[in-house]
Order: sequence, then structure tokens, then C-alpha cells
Amino acid sequence: MIQTRRIVRAFFAVLFFFLVLALFRPSAPPPHIQPQPSRPDTKILFRPSSFDWTTVRQRYPAKLNHSLPTGSPKQFPPVQHHFRDYVHDATTRKRQQAVRDAFERSWKSYKKHAWLRDELAPVSGAGKTTFGGWAATLVDALDTLWIMGFREEFLSAATAAAQLDWAETTVTSANLFETTIRHLGGLLGAYDLSGEKALLEKAKELGDMLYMGFDTPNRMPGFWLNFADAKRGAQVAGTNDPSACPASLSLEFTRLSQLTGDPKFFDAISRVTDLLERTQSSSRLPGMWPKLINFRDGTLNHESGFTLGALADSLYEYLPKMAILLGGQEERYEKMHRAAMEVAVEHLVFRPMIPAEDNPHDVLFVGDAFAHPDHVDHVPEGQHLSCFVGGMFGLGGKVFNVPEHVDIGERIARGCGWAYGAFPTGVMPEIFGLVRCGSVKEPCVWDEEKWEKEGGRGLKKGFSNARDPRYILRPEAIESVFLLYRMTGKEELREVAWRMFESVVESTKTKLAYSAIADVTVKGETRRLDSMESFFLAETLKYFYLMFSPPDVISLDEFVFNTEAHPFRRPK
Repeated sequence: MIQTRRIVRAFFAVLFFFLVLALFRPSAPPPHIQPQPSRPDTKILFRPSSFDWTTVRQRYPAKLNHSLPTGSPKQFPPVQHHFRDYVHDATTRKRQQAVRDAFERSWKSYKKHAWLRDELAPVSGAGKTTFGGWAATLVDALDTLWIMGFREEFLSAATAAAQLDWAETTVTSANLFETTIRHLGGLLGAYDLSGEKALLEKAKELGDMLYMGFDTPNRMPGFWLNFADAKRGAQVAGTNDPSACPASLSLEFTRLSQLTGDPKFFDAISRVTDLLERTQSSSRLPGMWPKLINFRDGTLNHESGFTLGALADSLYEYLPKMAILLGGQEERYEKMHRAAMEVAVEHLVFRPMIPAEDNPHDVLFVGDAFAHPDHVDHVPEGQHLSCFVGGMFGLGGKVFNVPEHVDIGERIARGCGWAYGAFPTGVMPEIFGLVRCGSVKEPCVWDEEKWEKEGGRGLKKGFSNARDPRYILRPEAIESVFLLYRMTGKEELREVAWRMFESVVESTKTKLAYSAIADVTVKGETRRLDSMESFFLAETLKYFYLMFSPPDVISLDEFVFNTEAHPFRRPK
């Protein structure tokens, strides 16, 4: 080929490079990035895994007893506030860009130092294998890339995701819950936004593998999917498993059935729902399920501990979300949600004792309960994880027309926002104690003597301890603040969110990205723990970005989020 042609091609290559930069790396994020098909000239190729799980004979095959509803979806009330004459002003646009920059910085470091690994170690620059080695951060962040307008990065990552090999792993078992919410949910959410069929094919392939977890004598899955046991038909359900594990697969398995037309996934999780429905009133705290359940014999194990936090959280979160995803055509999800929330309001949601001048919104928190034959002990211990409850109350209150639950949800969300500002780092700890004042319905008066007796030394009035002072880049607080903003339209919630974002960035930033920190109670520099879980890109930064985006970007009336913030399309 002659030299002049090479020069001309080099010139156009350089020109094309800068055009791509201009188109896909704008100085300000596009104001209205909406879900749409990928470019027509783009084809992401699906590469099958080296092992096909559909070839494995099931030892306990199931007759399909549950079918997806085929009727017209119920017309739920709107979830989102009607943002009349919304203006995406300069301040909001600047804040949106700041969140986008934080994501881009993290993504570039992941791509450079940990590509196709599960996580980036944001201090040392190493890659980590934490969830099977199947590129958890990449898959988890796919829909965030799309929403934020990183289309070329999305195509690159989606191409890699579509060629993952689920049989290529150094582990012997997969965490059924985590693999479902991060990998399966990530692929489905990215497909629902982009329409890239290779992502749905890869999701179906993963679903076939995870479905093997249900091949037990009673069709209840265990906590782990052990590959060798699954192949030889030796799996059994757990006898003391977290209730959230089998009970939090419903949204992803249902969406997979809806998109593929294969009813086996919906049938599998509906059997878990049958168990929940059958046992809801037989626990020690009737209306709620305990933290741990004997899934092997279908009993509640006489467990006395109840929570909306760790071990049980997304069991409750998925009840209203399943009602939405199924278009209201299975009434039992609404019934179970209403019954559980009635008990939660009575025994788990509580008022902390805070001076009135520090508590203009009469904030609420969520604790634990231990049920005994003659009484119930209320434990006023909060978790960052349980901050999601504000959004759950708000969502259920909206779709089921329970206005007081929207109010409770907002007060919980504001409580989590208040807790961020209560510590020197501006960030809430993982687990903390509060001085309990009473239930939702009881009045609360500041008691200095009680504070002197129960309050934590060196902590803001209201707190009794910071038992686990870490912050691990969790999303639940901004999740609820974002959802309640979208539901109520109250602009001051955006100010709460911005203060939270600035504190998170300031206290966790490293040379490469952002890291979990050891202690939110310290003043000055915090110790970085060299950990950046995939949910930081999948959830935390996504919710912050949506907080400062126009309300029609991922509208709550068009999508429902799984527990990992992956948006699934609602039926119309």
C-alpha cells in the first residue's frame, strides 16, 4: 500500500479519535439519557460457556405448577411526583457531572488495574476475586455505564460480559444470592436498557446454572450452589439459612422468565413464595419471618430474632417490587407486604431521642426485635444496610395507596441523612446504637438524665455507640433519599444528598478510586481498607447520579430496581 494512503488513513484515524472523544466524553453529561436500543451498526457477540447446565439431569425434577400471569397489568397509582416545569439548572448539572466524574475515575482504574476481576483494590491497585472471578464489578456496572452515557465503555464491557464463561472459576461453589443480584440482575438490567440480545443470552445461560440450586428434595435452594453436588444430585436445602437468601431471588428469576418465555424460573421462586405465604402468621412475631429459617422442612425454627436489616432485608424489599413487576396480578405479594409492615411499624421502627432543635423532621430509624412467649424486646440498633427501608415504605405506600407509609419512609430516609452528618467524616457507620425514645406513634421528649445514662461519650446526642464504625461504600442511605425525592419532589432532599456525596468522596478517596474506611468517628484522615465492592459503581454512584438527573431518567413509573439497583422494565 502506498505511503500517502497510510498518511491519509492516519489523519482520518486521528480525526475519528477526537470525534469519538467529543461525542462520548462530553464535558457535561447529556441531560436526558434515556433507555434506547444500541446503535444499529453494533453487534455484541454471545459466546457460550464451556459447560452447559441444561445437559445435567435433575435428580428432583419439578412439574411446573406456577405460570406467569397473562392478564392485563393492574393500573397502579403513580410512584413519581409530578415534576411540573422541571428545570435542570446549572447547579444540578454541575453536581450531576461531579458524580459522573467520580464514576469515570473509578471505572478507569478498574479497567487499568483489575479488568475482568471481581473488584479493584483501590489503594494497592490489585484485582480481587470475591464472587467466582466472573468480573463482578464489570457486570454490576453495565447499566450505570449506560445511564451515565458512557456508550463506548458500555459496548466494550458488554462485549466482555457476553463472553464470560461460568465454568471458568477457581471456586467450588457460587453464592446463590450474590450471584443472582449482581450478575444475573446486572445482565438483565443492562439488557432492559440497551436491548443487546447477547446480554439476555448470557443471562439465560447463568439462570440455567443458578436454577440447578433448586434441584433439592423439596425444591428449596441452599445458600451455596455447590457445582459438584449439583452435577450428582446431592444438594439439600439449608436448615438455618438467612431468610433473605432464597426469598430474594424472585425479582431476577421472574424477569428472566418474562424476557425468555421460559416459565421454569418463575415456577422455582414461586415455590419459595408459597413457603413464605404459608408460614407468615406462624412465627414468634406473626406477620414477619425470622432472620434464619429452616428451609429443609419448611418451618421457622422457633427463631426469636427479627429484623429488616442484614439476613432478612431484601425478603421484605421484594414483596412490593414483585407486585409491581407482575403488574399486580398476584395479590399475595401486597397482602404479605401489608401484614409485615404493620408488625414492623409496631416493633422495629422507632423514634430516637434527639434534641428537638436537631430533629425538625421527627426522624425515624429501624432496629431489631426479639420475640419471647410473653414479651418482645426492642433493640434500638441501626444498620447502614437497613436504610433501604425508607424507600421500601415509600414504594409500598405509593403503589398500595398507604400515604402514612410514604411519610414513614421519608422520616426514615431523613434519619439516615441526619446520621451521615452526625459523624466527623460526614458518613454513617455500618452498625450503631441509638437512645430509643418510643415507637412511631409515641411522643418523644428530650430527657437529659436519660442521655447522660445511655448516651455514647464523644458521640452526637442521640447515639449510644458506633459498634461497627466502618463505612464500606454502601448505597442504602442515598437509595432511600433518592427514592423519596422522586416520590415527594421535595428539593431539600437534594441538598441532603449533595452533602452526603461530598462527604463520601472526601473521606474515601484514594489515588486510584474510592475505598471503604475503618472508622467514621475519627477526625482528620481516615484509614482506607483497600476495598471497593462492586455495589459502589452499581448502586451508590448510580443513585447519586440519578438524584441530580432529570426525573424522566429511569422513571420509577417505568422501572423497578432490584436490590442491586438494576432497573427492570415494568409491564404496561
